[in-house]
Amino acid sequence: MEQYKLYRHILCIDLKSFYASVECAVSNLDPFTTPLVVADVSRGNGSIVLAVSPYLKKMGMPSRCRIHEIPPNLNIIFRMPRMELYLEYSAKIIEIYLRFISEEDLYIYSVDEAFLDITEYMSYYKKTDLEMAKMVLDAIYTETKLFATCGIGPNMLMAKLALDIESKKAPDFIGRWTYEDVPTKLWPVEPLSEMWGIGSNMERNLNRLGLRKIGDIAAYDVKTLKKIFGVLGEELYYHTHGIDMSLIQSKKDIRTVSKSYGMGQTLFSDYYPPDVFQIIREMTDDVTRRLRLAKKVAKTIHLGIGYSKATGGGFSRQITLEQPTSSESIIYQTCLSLFKTYYDDEPIRRVHISLTSLSKNEIYQFSIFEDADQILREHSLYSAMDEIKFKYGKNSVNRASSELESSTVKARNKMIGGHHA
Repeated sequence: MEQYKLYRHILCIDLKSFYASVECAVSNLDPFTTPLVVADVSRGNGSIVLAVSPYLKKMGMPSRCRIHEIPPNLNIIFRMPRMELYLEYSAKIIEIYLRFISEEDLYIYSVDEAFLDITEYMSYYKKTDLEMAKMVLDAIYTETKLFATCGIGPNMLMAKLALDIESKKAPDFIGRWTYEDVPTKLWPVEPLSEMWGIGSNMERNLNRLGLRKIGDIAAYDVKTLKKIFGVLGEELYYHTHGIDMSLIQSKKDIRTVSKSYGMGQTLFSDYYPPDVFQIIREMTDDVTRRLRLAKKVAKTIHLGIGYSKATGGGFSRQITLEQPTSSESIIYQTCLSLFKTYYDDEPIRRVHISLTSLSKNEIYQFSIFEDADQILREHSLYSAMDEIKFKYGKNSVNRASSELESSTVKARNKMIGGHHA
């Protein structure tokens, strides 16, 4: 097994309760003594909590819950989500990372977590991996007032495990693991889902085999694990021995290719025709704009409608066109056709549209039933609108119908990831 071991110096850095800590930082509050919650209270008690401060986490409050699930009498300070602010802080912290290492040695795992390969920089800074970790964490706090935790390991997996299992309990928020630590620090861990990469379903399946601790998996027959779980079982076996062959540099060669463009929207009141047509049209505008910007066309149009909770149900149907398109009017009319075919006159609370079977936007063959001039005019109009939106913002130009009470486009355009920008 020795031949599979990497000996790098990897830092896995996580920003503690990122959204809540940013809110504490801008308000000059101590996140370890402040009962702060990031949630949109204007959406009611059923609104999802995006983050809670480290103080509330220590009291046992989960990071993800509903407002009505928060224990009473905690004197909670609520803050509206501000996604643009959080992205600004995230970008600032990436700048800090790049002050210490080059871009090819940085892997951004999420908005608040990153891996840094400092192997080639330790001799330059004349510091150990532990000293470099402290140096980076100090810079983050000095410049942003955010606390970060760090796991150090000989590969990305070990660094992540050191972060998740040890660093958050350490006085200096740093955990350092080597291969020699695996039997004493990793193998005693239970339940199995405490280990990164093991979900609740996998945990149940492993429990059925009598495997309760990570060390039980490490001692199990790898051929049997592979027979039961396929390559995932074999990979899991090696992970329980701390072995991971992935490199930050190789991960940066991965390119995510979108296989579809879509969006879903949960409505704040019951909608019926014709008001729901306004929603479908605005969502069609959104997905076709993304299609045009990517220079793609789609052949399969999918529409999903969810009825209100009191009624339940809905439908999800799709149509594959004779040839792919990025035309807003064609895609909108296709969605309307699906809607009129399958709608059951029930109150609507959710709409979802997606475009699949994508291909490059190349030569379009007009049929004898199509108005070629009208399609070309439409393409020119929407391309011009795309340019305006790109330069001046999404709300710089909208349909006149966006002023109607049933419209949601202006509110959505002010959001990032469904939350206030």
